Amino acid sequence: MGAVALPVGATIALDVVAIGPPASCTYAWWNRVMDIAPLLLELYGRIPPLAHDVVDDTDLDTLTAPPVAGANTIAWLVWHSARVQDHHLSEILGADQVWVGEGWARRFGLEPDPSNTGYGHAASDVAAVRPQRREVLVEYLEAVQERTIAFLTSLTADDLDRVVDDRWNPPVTLGVRLVSVADDSLQHLGQAAYALGLAR
Repeated sequence: MGAVALPVGATIALDVVAIGPPASCTYAWWNRVMDIAPLLLELYGRIPPLAHDVVDDTDLDTLTAPPVAGANTIAWLVWHSARVQDHHLSEILGADQVWVGEGWARRFGLEPDPSNTGYGHAASDVAAVRPQRREVLVEYLEAVQERTIAFLTSLTADDLDRVVDDRWNPPVTLGVRLVSVADDSLQHLGQAAYALGLAR
């Protein structure tokens, strides 16, 4: 218990509530002193569970059907979330995309084009994203996420100011790019959850 002094001399009792991780949480960074790496690990760690929420108990027909004509499918939204992360992190790392080097494109019925992340897709392009199995959606995301987490673990505050893309004005720093990628994923997975709600 604690008390806060008010100008008139009264006090208000405050209950201190300890907030801990869910029982199933195995994140090693939980409750560590919050620094740059733990902060970003917490942010990115929220992405795969959101994908599992919309994919795990949903049949493939629902995942690949647009909620209305011309709209993005749930499968496309999950795929796009993984593709953006894969594309941008590979640029940061100076490495091949997981999409290209590990045969994932074939499992989606697509060509291993590293520039195909979903931007500018027409309805026919969205419909072409058809995973062989629903599990492929989260398996690809988790393969991408594994490399991202390994990279984030060693980051320091000084790393975030490094310019990673000078095609913009102002140039994009690593910190801005990492927040942008997470923001894109979270937004699209939120849309996927909404689309699933409509389907049900």
